[in-house]
Amino acid sequence: MQITDDLQKLIDILPLEIQQALEQHELRDSLVEVVMDLGRLPEARFPDRAEYICQVPVSQEQLNDCIERVGHFGGDNRAGIERTLHRISAIRNRTGKIIGLTCRVGRAVVGTIDMIRDLVGTGKSILMLGRPGVGKTTALREIARVLADELHKRVVIIDTSNEIAGDGDVTHPAIGRARRMQVSRPELQHQVMIEAVENHMPEAIVIDEIGTELEAMAARTIAERGVQLVGTAHGNQIENLIKNPTLSDLVGGIQAVTLGDEEARRRRSQKTVLERKAPPTFEIAVEMQERQRWVIHESVADTVDNLLRGKQPTPQVRTVGDDNKVTITQEQPTVIKTVRPNSSWQGGEEILESNLTTMRSPGWRETGKMLPMPQVTTGRISGEGEFDRLLEESFDRFGYSPTPGPNGEDLPLHIYPYGVSRSQLDQIIEVLNLPIVLTKDIDGADGILALRSHLKSHSKLRHIARVRQVPIHMIKASTIPQITRSLRRLLNMDDPGLGDEREMKLFSPNGSDDEMDALEETRLAVEQIVIPKGQPVELLPRSAKVRKMQHELVEHYRLKSDSFGDEPNRRLRIYPA
Repeated sequence: MQITDDLQKLIDILPLEIQQALEQHELRDSLVEVVMDLGRLPEARFPDRAEYICQVPVSQEQLNDCIERVGHFGGDNRAGIERTLHRISAIRNRTGKIIGLTCRVGRAVVGTIDMIRDLVGTGKSILMLGRPGVGKTTALREIARVLADELHKRVVIIDTSNEIAGDGDVTHPAIGRARRMQVSRPELQHQVMIEAVENHMPEAIVIDEIGTELEAMAARTIAERGVQLVGTAHGNQIENLIKNPTLSDLVGGIQAVTLGDEEARRRRSQKTVLERKAPPTFEIAVEMQERQRWVIHESVADTVDNLLRGKQPTPQVRTVGDDNKVTITQEQPTVIKTVRPNSSWQGGEEILESNLTTMRSPGWRETGKMLPMPQVTTGRISGEGEFDRLLEESFDRFGYSPTPGPNGEDLPLHIYPYGVSRSQLDQIIEVLNLPIVLTKDIDGADGILALRSHLKSHSKLRHIARVRQVPIHMIKASTIPQITRSLRRLLNMDDPGLGDEREMKLFSPNGSDDEMDALEETRLAVEQIVIPKGQPVELLPRSAKVRKMQHELVEHYRLKSDSFGDEPNRRLRIYPA
């Protein structure tokens, strides 16, 4: 294993007192970084310890002298030394003045990826995970060299901080024939990733520190174009990515899926389960636990599926001994904590828990059947996405059929409304002739229809529903479209065809000619232009009352609309999905 570090070039930018102390230090060659903070003693850090190397506090003049000897500090507060791999990171005060430096030694280690050399040659995308300082960037640099020089591939490195290929316009020899694209600002990294694919025809792209949703999306785009992707992400293990909504797409994304009764019993699981949404962006994951011990997940898809089902994956463990010989073992499964919610409110998130249990429920009308406990899923109350959508719509999407009821009970269904407009419920039930009866007795209810914002602060109702096993069905807003969709789901009814006459009457209680004309105009615009052609449409000016009806009708089509203009010419604009 050959190591190249240009250590002297880093030492030369440091104050004279620190230079002298480091040059005489017995662990000089294993130096990891030098930390200098204004008014504090300078500190040298080694792999297994840290120590003060000078008894004189760092002055502002010393910091300024170091800053003048290095390159320009970018938007990520990082700089480098030209033609080296060293990284100098700055700490600034509130006014932007640099008051601290972390001078990290960059080393090119030839042979550092011997443990996964066979995987690099497969052409599959590889994700490197590990804590800071474990050697992810060093491994990326060596992978880029092997791909370019030994496997003869066209390799492009996306080098946001000039840490992989060195500072300056001329790349460090450690990357071999690989090319490097610099990033002007860290927030533009995802754009440079896409630009590399579109402009330079790479067969492999190497990217360090995928940390935002846009970068995760760009990575998926690259992988789907058939380009091998090698990158690192924030996290020590795959479990960290599964729980990270920003980066979960790298391992396929996570969604909540509701199972049928038979499938839930077959799996012996709750009805609402977490499953992988799509194929992972990276097919192979490497958890760099230590410099000489890496855990290999050769199929990220299988690993994620097992974790979501509460099973322990059995990845490979590869280690390197003192003789540089690679040893491969199979990790044995152990008891793990299942990725499952708990019943508590934390930091604006509602996380609920339930197990699939069969028992007789006193809260449902007696049918002589064994009823499943209400199933729930997880969601972020203030966020967006699949979990939030499922939380808004339902705690338990059980398998209903029109006759008999969802769990064998007789129709009509008895629904206990909470926070939902009673007048709107009555209107919808009457107009659509739904077999539903509203009740004020929760003991005799077949289900609860609740407004999410109201239920959030009513822990007692949630507790009663859980104890009495009454399913809760939630909506985000008390509007006609959301209430109608919820009631139809309760009855397992399909959505009606567009333009259904009874549905139209819901949005115009009075049924005046002006209101019906406005709704008909909205319907035609949606069905003839917005949906088939994907074009936005502006409607004629209407009163505030009529515009509200139009908004609700647009929401019924699951589209979005805005009002704009000044009265009396204020009107609706409908947008395609």
